[in-house]
Amino acid sequence: MAWIWKSALLVITGMILLRIAGRKSISQMSVATTVIMISIGTTIVQPIANNRLWIAAGSAAVFIVVLIIIEYLQVKFDWFEKIMTAKSKVVIENGQLVPDNLRAIRMTVDQLEMRLRQQGISNITDVKTATLESNGQVGYELMRHAKPLTIGEFERLLGLKSDGAVLEQSILFQEVKQNRNPIPIDPNLQ
Repeated sequence: MAWIWKSALLVITGMILLRIAGRKSISQMSVATTVIMISIGTTIVQPIANNRLWIAAGSAAVFIVVLIIIEYLQVKFDWFEKIMTAKSKVVIENGQLVPDNLRAIRMTVDQLEMRLRQQGISNITDVKTATLESNGQVGYELMRHAKPLTIGEFERLLGLKSDGAVLEQSILFQEVKQNRNPIPIDPNLQ
C-alpha cells in the first residue's frame, strides 16, 4: 500500500520539476533537455523498487538545476548555444531544393513535402526559403507571388493608406544563410 503513495509523490515531484523546467512539448526540446527528461523518468521510477524516494527526488532536482544552468549558458553565450543546439539548415532556396543540406540532415524530399503540405504549401517553387529548425519544424518564407495579401497592402492598393514604406527583406532567413544576425542584439540578451 505504501508504494501507491510513493508513486503518487514521485509523479507530483516529477510534474513540479518539469514545470520548473518550463517545457510544454517534446518537439520544442533541445537534445540536452530530452536527455535530462529521459533521465528524470528513469530516476523517478527506480525508488519504487529500491525504497529510495528522497534520493530520486533529489537526483531529479539536480537534473533540473543542470538543465536550467545549460539553458542560461545558451542564452548568455552564443558559442555555447552553437555547441548545444543544432543550427537551422536551409532546405529550399529560391524555389529549389538544397540536396546537400537534405542529405546532411537525413531528410527525404517526401518528408519535406509532407511538412510543407502541413503548412498549407502545395508547390516547392512557391517557397523562397525554407529551413529545418533545431526543434524539427520547418520555417519558410514564400515567394512574392505566393504571399497572401495583408490588410496594410490592401489599404495601400485602395489608396486608403499611403505611408510610403518599402517592404524590407526578411531578416530571419538572412540570419540562417549568413550564420550571423544582421541586426545588432542587445548585449543584455546575449
